[in-house]
Amino acid sequence: MTAVVLRPMTQQDVPVVSTIWATAWRDGHAGHVDPALESIRTPESFLPRAERRVPLTVVAERAGDVVGFATVVDDEVEELFVDGRARGTGIAIALLREAEERIASEGWSDGWLAVVSGNSRARRFYEREGWRDTGPLLYAAEGPEGPVLVPCRRYERRLRG
Repeated sequence: MTAVVLRPMTQQDVPVVSTIWATAWRDGHAGHVDPALESIRTPESFLPRAERRVPLTVVAERAGDVVGFATVVDDEVEELFVDGRARGTGIAIALLREAEERIASEGWSDGWLAVVSGNSRARRFYEREGWRDTGPLLYAAEGPEGPVLVPCRRYERRLRG
């Protein structure tokens, strides 16, 4: 298996990150969120969102191709998505550990993330990796005209102390 390299995201990565994000988001969220949110999450809508997250994001690269990414905002793992062809290869675990390290290195004791309630694959993944479901959360997802509230589950993990 080819080694995975984690590195900061650059402007050149924006197109591939937005494509991975759009495809994986639809895979994990379709049928689990309000149809209004699904309708605004067009493939094109991910490009400017990825562009705004460049300084907050690390990408996973395998054999020269970006195959996943993780975005950290303060103590939140805001985004973590892997190309479908790279699932099951350990890339998501590597990205999650990197995100955890970034949160801890900024002085936070705990990290958190939101998972759409119906995304059972993601929920199982986070639980396997030591994150615990702490209950329901109305997550304020970014929308074109302001936040869109999405019913989620809040996951937390102690990272220091």
